[in-house]
Amino acid sequence: MTGKNSKEDSRHRIERHVEDIQLMDTGISHWHMTIRTPSWHPPTDVFETEDAIIVRVEIAGMQEDDFSIELDGRSLSIHGVRPDVSEQRAYHQMEIRFGDFLIEFEIPIPVDTNKIEAVYNNGFLRVILPKSSPRQINIR
Repeated sequence: MTGKNSKEDSRHRIERHVEDIQLMDTGISHWHMTIRTPSWHPPTDVFETEDAIIVRVEIAGMQEDDFSIELDGRSLSIHGVRPDVSEQRAYHQMEIRFGDFLIEFEIPIPVDTNKIEAVYNNGFLRVILPKSSPRQINIR
């Protein structure tokens, strides 16, 4: 088939497909999803040494109190807000990002939560997650 009927058939198939997707979406009403849209994502390195997992975030212009770092199970999140200056200005180029950011990822190995450290120095936030070592259990 060619011409008008072919186009209408294609359009009706697409509309039915969209309706099917919409019906599937409404079928999972017991799920709740929150979508967070931070303003930007600072450059982040995650690497492993012999003793630790290191997270290094390039984030100049902040103070230690501007960060929130949380480890929940194996999920690490780093949240912060880099404030913008409130002066009136007209940009000719804008590459420095301001506002809310969120970095989240799973730590692939067990870490010693009692020895985690975070240091902010020279525009870099460094989170050190020492690897957990096997615990020796004595028999009585």
